[in-house]
Amino acid sequence: MKFGQVVTAMVTPFDNEKNIDFQAVERLVNYLIENGSDSIVVAGTTGESPTLSNEEKLALFKHVVKTAAGRIQVIAGTGSNNTKSSIELTKQAEQIGVNAVMLVTPYYNKPSQEGIFLHFQAIAEQTRLPVILYNVPGRTGVNISADTTVRLSQIDNIVSVKEASGDLDQMAEIIRRTTNDFSLYSGDDSLTLPALAIGAAGVVSVASHIIGKQMQTMMDQFLQGNITKSAAIHQNSLPIMKALFAQPSPAPVKTALNLKGIAVGNVRLPMVPLSNEEITSLKQILKLDAISC
Repeated sequence: MKFGQVVTAMVTPFDNEKNIDFQAVERLVNYLIENGSDSIVVAGTTGESPTLSNEEKLALFKHVVKTAAGRIQVIAGTGSNNTKSSIELTKQAEQIGVNAVMLVTPYYNKPSQEGIFLHFQAIAEQTRLPVILYNVPGRTGVNISADTTVRLSQIDNIVSVKEASGDLDQMAEIIRRTTNDFSLYSGDDSLTLPALAIGAAGVVSVASHIIGKQMQTMMDQFLQGNITKSAAIHQNSLPIMKALFAQPSPAPVKTALNLKGIAVGNVRLPMVPLSNEEITSLKQILKLDAISC
């Protein structure tokens, strides 16, 4: 299963009452397709999944699948720290017609490596969909070890991992020890080029909401052997990538989209909007008329 180079972890647009704005969802999906995204993750961390009910997630999956209409791969975030609940949501997402699911490491429970393995195995066994693992120890409190990822990669429909550990050594070990049928994506925008250099397939990105075409060009240039040009694009993109995580995500990227005229509303509690000072700082770094590629 190929998801392309730039997989955008899509924000969830809300209206003024903080309900999902489905018209804005449609506009955002079309915008992402036109601006460098090969696939999109729906109801992931950037989509504020902890604040979405399962009913909202299913309605969101259905609307995005309908809007995408086969033009782009739709990956549903169906993972949680409750194995039984994740199985049920994954089954429902499969019936809706998503192309794959992304499963985050169980958070708060802090399971052992064996518990992590059995959790993912149990979900994968209950679906025919391709499964992408999501390792983000900074949010979950536990790391999927390279050994566990390699072991999970041997399950037929576990096809990829989003590695947001920030550990390039761990990423390299996973790539070295898994088959070519298994792919690794950087979970950190700023590590996209370094991860590509060690064999990653691409990035699951937040910054691609704003600089998706630049990120595609950066990776294309690298793969074509134009290392200097690729590095220059990376260097120029880095301040924007960092600015989008200067405050808890997805508040900065939602603000950036709104500033670009792509209305997505604000964040739900416990996330909070950017302050006026933070918005001013973001505007200065983004230089909106200078970031299109």
